[in-house]
Amino acid sequence: MRKGLTLLVFLATLLGAGFGLACHSLVHDPATAATIAQGLGLVTTIFLRAVKMLIAPLVLATLVSGVGRMGDAGDIGRVALRAMSWFIIASLVSLAIGLGMVEAIGPGLGLHLQAGAGVAAGLKAAPMSVTAFLTNLVPTSIMDAMARNEVLQIVIFSLIAGIALSRLGEKGKHLLSVMEQLANLVLQMAMFVMNLAPIAVFAAVAATLAEGGVEIIGKYASYVGGFYLALALLWLALMAAGVAVLGVARQKMLMKAIREPALIALATTSSESAYPVLLYKLEQIGVSNRIASFVLPLGYSFNLIGSMCYCIFAALFIAQAYDVPLSSLQITQLLFLIFIASKGIANVPRASLVVVVSLLPYFHLPEAGALLILGVDHFMDMGRTCTNTVATAIAAASVAKWEGDKVGQVAIPLAAG
Repeated sequence: MRKGLTLLVFLATLLGAGFGLACHSLVHDPATAATIAQGLGLVTTIFLRAVKMLIAPLVLATLVSGVGRMGDAGDIGRVALRAMSWFIIASLVSLAIGLGMVEAIGPGLGLHLQAGAGVAAGLKAAPMSVTAFLTNLVPTSIMDAMARNEVLQIVIFSLIAGIALSRLGEKGKHLLSVMEQLANLVLQMAMFVMNLAPIAVFAAVAATLAEGGVEIIGKYASYVGGFYLALALLWLALMAAGVAVLGVARQKMLMKAIREPALIALATTSSESAYPVLLYKLEQIGVSNRIASFVLPLGYSFNLIGSMCYCIFAALFIAQAYDVPLSSLQITQLLFLIFIASKGIANVPRASLVVVVSLLPYFHLPEAGALLILGVDHFMDMGRTCTNTVATAIAAASVAKWEGDKVGQVAIPLAAG
């Protein structure tokens, strides 16, 4: 990876914001502004499709080879237990922070909205259920799962394949080498695609602001501000957890290393776009491939703490705006459903918003509430996606530290590539 890509992504974000705001102020015809935004959005769409093209083979190859190298099923179980324990605790903390913040500031209180008809196009969603989630864990075909980029299903298949490969012993060494080389090939392809990240970031930011401008944020200042305040508290909790496990110096090194994938996730609102470079950066600071390739895909399905914080915040904002009181029991049920529904949604467009919409009928909240929060969803998505990426990186580094990896002790310049 080329030096200075982080700086280029940051500059592209600033330039994209300036260009988008200029278009919004100079172009007064909404149809023309929409056309400009659509053209810019095409650039981002092509970039994200190029990244998604690589996610399935990258997860498959790195996870199969990583698990295959572990050998002992006990090692696999221990790493999985540590990772899942971290994810569950982080999820509970995220939900608690989101709940506490929305109850404390009450961003929807005083709006006194009346329920209208209709839900935003494309956001209709079937109600989430534990049965559907558990059934969806197992792929009927690995080809189908890879074609649809179902990361959770690919993880299940890769875990089984990796354990089987480790049991083959000498007979499986050649296949293990092939999987490792495939992983290297896909990573090299990913590096080519990542060089286009600044262009995609510029287009994504410019498209959003060209059509909506900053006025749309002003209309929902308490809602947007309250959520980002909740994310700030969540980040403090993440940093504290990272320092407790890694130490101050290693935590600083980790944050410096992952600033590029975090910026990419923030600007493109896609965790997938940050996955290849995040995997690369973690290995660069001493997280072994067997840990990084195992924990990251799991985290992309089970550690979406930014999304969970958003879901509880948005759902209760809608309840406040429409003056629908929820009992303590209902709020507890809502927290549980969000905890379950948020797992494995990383590849769903507007995933967090879809989860919120799917849960509204359970609590007799108007589905029209989706229209209320749709306008600023992109700005909210930036924060929650970036948080998901950073949280999974800290989890992977922490598990690696517990497993004896020398995180932060390798002499590889973080800016190099």
